[in-house]
Amino acid sequence: MIDLEQKKLRAAIIGPGNIGIDLMMKIRRSENLELVMMAGVVAASEGLRMAKEFGIATSAESINGVLAYHATNKIDFVFDATGAKPHTMHAPLLKEAGIFAIDLTPAAVGPYMVPAVNMEQHINECNVNMVTCGGQATVPIVYAINRVAAVEYAEIVATLSSLSAGPGTRQNIDEFTQTTRDALVKVGGAKKAKAIIILNPAEPPIMMRNTIYTKCDTSKIESIVDSVQAMVADLRQYVPGYHLKVQPYADGDRVVTMVEVEGRGDYLPKYSGNLDIITSAAVAVAEHYAKLKSGEVTK
Repeated sequence: MIDLEQKKLRAAIIGPGNIGIDLMMKIRRSENLELVMMAGVVAASEGLRMAKEFGIATSAESINGVLAYHATNKIDFVFDATGAKPHTMHAPLLKEAGIFAIDLTPAAVGPYMVPAVNMEQHINECNVNMVTCGGQATVPIVYAINRVAAVEYAEIVATLSSLSAGPGTRQNIDEFTQTTRDALVKVGGAKKAKAIIILNPAEPPIMMRNTIYTKCDTSKIESIVDSVQAMVADLRQYVPGYHLKVQPYADGDRVVTMVEVEGRGDYLPKYSGNLDIITSAAVAVAEHYAKLKSGEVTK
């Protein structure tokens, strides 16, 4: 049970890579969250070194280190920033320990969570999946279009700088496309969908861009534009660098639009909007969870 008297909820991160470090920076400025633990498998990793400097407990025993810490120092929730396969092993252990899991891998053990679309629907689950960076960027747009014009088919192309795609992203390409596609249907509302990821080696590095194609009733383009613009405003509440690069327009029987994501630069370069959007979305979920448990907000 959550101690309602404590000011902040206590968090741990598994996976001290780029995503884990960026999460750490975001959590450190939160008024509702306290990072008490970071775990990985390499004791000399940059993430664990930085966490130690901040006075945060660390472990090179991954999930075992988190569970050992939790046994004597309660953890309220864990951000899992490892990979799809490790999370499938972590999820049942965290559930058994009564720790809320926010999964930043494409494992999709828990329901898909896209804050601007379905935050309230799944906030009381024991495990939520943050889909993928491409999913966080494009599912809201498909959802916004579908709420005014039924989407028969959605196809998204996520283009990101090769430099912002670390080992985790590269090792999970198949899971990325499958999970993003599934979320476009299950959360976005499209009847069918396809997701494509492109790693662009251009110098200087490009910002993350996502092109969204939707087959729908294009005669409703004015309502579609209004709906998409409203969704972008909602997203910018937790991802300030999210904006429309190309406003929705009709092209035959489809609507085309493009969004660009610039990162905040908390730890990662600003061109790494693909990583920033998923860490920002994960922290938005944790913040809302903490406010619910404290009674600051209600469902």
